[in-house]
Amino acid sequence: MPDALLTAERLVRRFARDTNLLVAGRSIDVVGEDEVADELRALLVRMGARIAQGAVVFAPGSAPEILLDGAPLPRRATADERIDFAGQHMPVSRGVAEALESAGTVRGVRIGIAMVLEPKTAQLALLLRDAGAVVAVYAHPDEIDPEVAAALRVRGIPVDGDPSLSGVAERDAAIAFLRRGHDLLLDDGSHLIRLAHEEGLLTGLRGAAEETTSGLTPLRRMVAEGALRIPVVAVNDAPMKTAFDNRYGTGQSCVFAIADVLDAAGIGVRDQPVVVIGYGPVGEGVAAHLRALGAQVSVTETDPVRALRAAHDGYGTGRLKALAPGALVISATGAPHTIDPETLRAARIVAVAGGVPGEVDVDVAELLPVEFAHAALPHLERAGDGALLIARGGCVNLAAAEGNPIEIMDLSFAVQLSAAAQLLVTALPAGVHPFPTEADDAVARAALAARGESLDARSDAQLRAQRDWRSPRYRDGAA
Repeated sequence: MPDALLTAERLVRRFARDTNLLVAGRSIDVVGEDEVADELRALLVRMGARIAQGAVVFAPGSAPEILLDGAPLPRRATADERIDFAGQHMPVSRGVAEALESAGTVRGVRIGIAMVLEPKTAQLALLLRDAGAVVAVYAHPDEIDPEVAAALRVRGIPVDGDPSLSGVAERDAAIAFLRRGHDLLLDDGSHLIRLAHEEGLLTGLRGAAEETTSGLTPLRRMVAEGALRIPVVAVNDAPMKTAFDNRYGTGQSCVFAIADVLDAAGIGVRDQPVVVIGYGPVGEGVAAHLRALGAQVSVTETDPVRALRAAHDGYGTGRLKALAPGALVISATGAPHTIDPETLRAARIVAVAGGVPGEVDVDVAELLPVEFAHAALPHLERAGDGALLIARGGCVNLAAAEGNPIEIMDLSFAVQLSAAAQLLVTALPAGVHPFPTEADDAVARAALAARGESLDARSDAQLRAQRDWRSPRYRDGAA
């Protein structure tokens, strides 16, 4: 890879890594007229940024090379610093939480948050607590930042979960969390919602909100079988969640995490043959960010419509067995057994974007360390005599990075907070319910305002025409 291209890519990845902020949709100024500055401008535009005066300035070759709000990138060394920094960049969630506080909607309501625990989730818990709710947090062993958990406990929010738990101990911890008693559950993967049904721990539970596609799928099966006993709001299906969290958030965070891990091993993404498995919103985002970095991207799909969309977006399509040999293979399905042992042997590198347990069929006990310059590389192991495996087949942006960018989770958590209000003020029956369109629009309007963007309005003539159902084609010939 030419030095200017690599330098530009590393600067953008460093900005994302050191701030956990989003590139897409941001105005970024690039200072300089040399080759690196030119490559930076081109890369940022490919990733959805605008080259204009903004809070972020790249000045390659200067000291410092990246400025945020006119100053060097802030210190985020401790959990408290990361939590507070996240809070400064979550204005939409903060606005929704303040409205809940003013209305008294969540005052005294017991809310259990069962999500990946990192700084943004900590902010969600704090916002709900400050709005008057009684909040507790649970995180699975592979989805908990112990330092963030400790910081939340100091701030008065109980946190259940420990990285050392597994098997029966992990299940017991989740059951103990449910036994705390909650009015609402905000879930990710519907693990706690399903466990509450399995264990008969539904007493007092008024409803839940579910964050993911992989969590809604089994809930809808429960509805079909008559097994779902509470109302669940499908947060994942809200456009303000899926269109941004999955495509822009997971796309950026997973691709950058993969590139960071591989860069440490002397492997570049540019010109690498890459296969993205699945072309849902996550796969779209992963493919787009890989293309922005210069990878040669192909897509494999089982859904004919999504496969056709991938082809129309300019990606090669085909069967995994034909595309995997020698390639970087990234699963974006959120389904177990996506990458089987045959693919693991044939691929050069394997990673998971998004992710559920068992998405890669691998025995982690058989993984071998990979050394570079006589030191073991973090987050990179070899699956026997097969592929290099990143983050042991876990969700790469969580295992090897800090999760989705802050502004993206600001949108998703604004939807979660609004879903909590829907559950509390509306008498919903048991079942899976859509997130209201008007609430989704309210989140979008707040996000536009926070970003200084403008929204147009229809003219009076357009509104009159919209209300008139008669065909204008024959109006002049009417008797």
